[in-house]
Amino acid sequence: MKKSVYLCVLFKKKEFSNFNLFEMKNILVIGATGQIGSELTMELRKRYGNEHVVAGYITGAEPKGELKESGPSVLADVTDFNAIETAVKEYSIDTIYNLAALLSVVAESKPRLAWKIGIDGLWNVLEVARIHGCAVFTPSSIGSFGLDTPHVMTPQDTIQRPRTMYGVSKVTTELLSDYYHTKYGVDTRSVRFPGIISNVTPPGGGTTDYAVDIYYAAVKGEKFVCPVKEGTLMDMMYMPDALNAAITLMEADPARLKHRNAFNIASMSFAPETIYAAIKKHVPDFEMVYDVDPLKQSIADSWPDCMDDSCARAEWDWKPQYDLESMTVDMLEKLRVKLNK
Repeated sequence: MKKSVYLCVLFKKKEFSNFNLFEMKNILVIGATGQIGSELTMELRKRYGNEHVVAGYITGAEPKGELKESGPSVLADVTDFNAIETAVKEYSIDTIYNLAALLSVVAESKPRLAWKIGIDGLWNVLEVARIHGCAVFTPSSIGSFGLDTPHVMTPQDTIQRPRTMYGVSKVTTELLSDYYHTKYGVDTRSVRFPGIISNVTPPGGGTTDYAVDIYYAAVKGEKFVCPVKEGTLMDMMYMPDALNAAITLMEADPARLKHRNAFNIASMSFAPETIYAAIKKHVPDFEMVYDVDPLKQSIADSWPDCMDDSCARAEWDWKPQYDLESMTVDMLEKLRVKLNK
């Protein structure tokens, strides 16, 4: 059994074909209504100006509320090359955040769709970027590793043999992005996101979703049923740090980047009993029981306990701001306001 705790940003300069540098002016976020995309779009608008960040969406998942009202939006289905190219030309886009993907558990139930969105879609994005001179950020994940990967302080460069469609698509994402950089000079950059915890957007079908759900249960006064077993360590990160990583990497001086696709980034690593204890300090009556989901458990067991993110720290000054305690305080405070508790 695994033991309990390892405690292990806006673009300016870009590297392009012929290694020219330029200053980012207009950003397209594909998947802007998703779990990360909705918050990233708003953060980019704060930093770069509302009119310079375009929210790309698909039919049936149109922007709403502040996301819709605060800036431009455009139909940009990642599986439709023409739609992406039209958006890039219409808004003079020079930077694309490609966040379209199915999350881990959903991808296992819909593997063909996961490949179509994750890889066929990425191909479309990279081709548009090659033709029109755009930089591209497409996130990878801790899911890109596998059972044969070293689980403790997982190295930046190591064996990657995942056995899930989600993981296979993420490894392919890294390789295809590197290919377009080395062959065509497209400025591709990426991070391997751990589980992301947010007080704004709800979970979307990931293995680490329990670490969001547990806060909601605590604030609502409900008993939490944990779907992964005691001792299951996974890397996690609070959304503000995840957003800052995505932005800061794309602002980094390309001359410093020895790696590109994709950087390990780490913030905190914990097991269910550890996050439960952190919450219980602030919610003394909170209760948790286990009812293990075999699929989620098998996926979690194939992922790292804790990643070595020394390359990100050295090459673009990555540094998270939140640990488990500070995240817990902020999550509980924000959710109490959100849920009127």
